Amino acid sequence: MSFKQKLFEVIQPGREDQTLSRRFDYFIYGLIVLNVLAVVIESYSWPEEWFRQFLRGFEFFSVLVFSLEYGMRLWTSDLLFPKKSRTLALFSFVFSAYGLIDLLAILPFYLPFFIQIDLRFVRMLRLLRLLRILKLKRYSRSLKLVSEVFSEVKADLAVTVFITFLLLIFAASIMYNVEGDAQPENFSNIGQAFWWAVATLTTVGYGDIYPITPLGKLLSGLIALLGIGVVALPTGIISSRFIEKIQTRDQHKNTRKTEDEICFCPHCGKKLKESQK
Repeated sequence: MSFKQKLFEVIQPGREDQTLSRRFDYFIYGLIVLNVLAVVIESYSWPEEWFRQFLRGFEFFSVLVFSLEYGMRLWTSDLLFPKKSRTLALFSFVFSAYGLIDLLAILPFYLPFFIQIDLRFVRMLRLLRLLRILKLKRYSRSLKLVSEVFSEVKADLAVTVFITFLLLIFAASIMYNVEGDAQPENFSNIGQAFWWAVATLTTVGYGDIYPITPLGKLLSGLIALLGIGVVALPTGIISSRFIEKIQTRDQHKNTRKTEDEICFCPHCGKKLKESQK
């Protein structure tokens, strides 16, 4: 096996029996978590200057590691896409979801060296370091499960989002017509009433905008009750699919465990007995 092939197997998410690859996964995983923690700590005023210098040094080390990782993935991209040419494989990785996430993880550090930008934008770029947490999806089985669930229910979620949007427009239109004369400053148009509809349907409260007419109060109560059911639909869809995924995974594990415990005849293939484990 060539060095390039060995490197490719190390930087790809490893199985339980791939010790070196798993250690690499854990190292990158821990580095990402520490980077997010560093961004949070930097937002406070209590760290002394020596500690801020340490955080800047840690940032430089992290960018160096992530840059090396990105370079290795670029170099081994032809192994990730073996059916494509070297150039097409390189572009396929760069513009893939993982490739873009890897690039965004290091881009905020390098961009100010090439482009003259104001300090406010530099601060926003530093906040973009939080996007490094998206790299965890490559190494975390739990995040992979979340991604699979959302991918499978995206059509159902699109339907519920569309229904919710229609209900928001309907509620805002009703309240504009009912409360517009009584509160022209709060319900002067449907667009302004839309905020009230969002606050009501998501049950976060009315805030500083609420109905004052008897009919408006009655309708707002009905809309709030209706919103509880409609807004809760995506939660039910996602949670039910999560349960199905977890049950399927557990059944698969139990099936494999049962098969491993059964001994078969090497000649005829018939089951002989349960192994004494």
